[in-house]
Amino acid sequence: MTQIVMPMHTNGAAGVMFGGIMMQWIDVCAGVAAMRHAAGAVLTASIDRLDFMSPVRVGEIVVLQAQVNFTSRTSMEVGCRVETEDMHTRTRRYVTKAYLTFVAIDGDGRPRPITPLSLVTESDQRRHHEAETRRRARLEAAGRTERTGERPGTP
Repeated sequence: MTQIVMPMHTNGAAGVMFGGIMMQWIDVCAGVAAMRHAAGAVLTASIDRLDFMSPVRVGEIVVLQAQVNFTSRTSMEVGCRVETEDMHTRTRRYVTKAYLTFVAIDGDGRPRPITPLSLVTESDQRRHHEAETRRRARLEAAGRTERTGERPGTP
């Protein structure tokens, strides 16, 4: 996904992009990747920590790339990498990345199964393994179990 930073996307005085706008673009880009994999509707369940490495300014081109890294029964992790591109030199500058978790839903808004991820390349396998580690940490931090995603002792 490619966007151009307009004055309405910035704080005005400094001409620096609002972080919330960047988060919205990341959510949309990653959401499209999730919907394509799930072949239907998804909901954003979480977004991991988001650190901005350098400011993005008015007039810059923002290039967002998303890829499904991991799938569970009804959920998936999507990674989104964000860069700016200088339209004159075509050079890119890495700005941030984020990992988002999406849940596929049916017509009634309930979680539904999704197709497992096909791990073709070594890079696919590496991303999947790293995402699995992040998932375990997220579930543990939330007090949930790996197998069910539910809190221990809940009915």
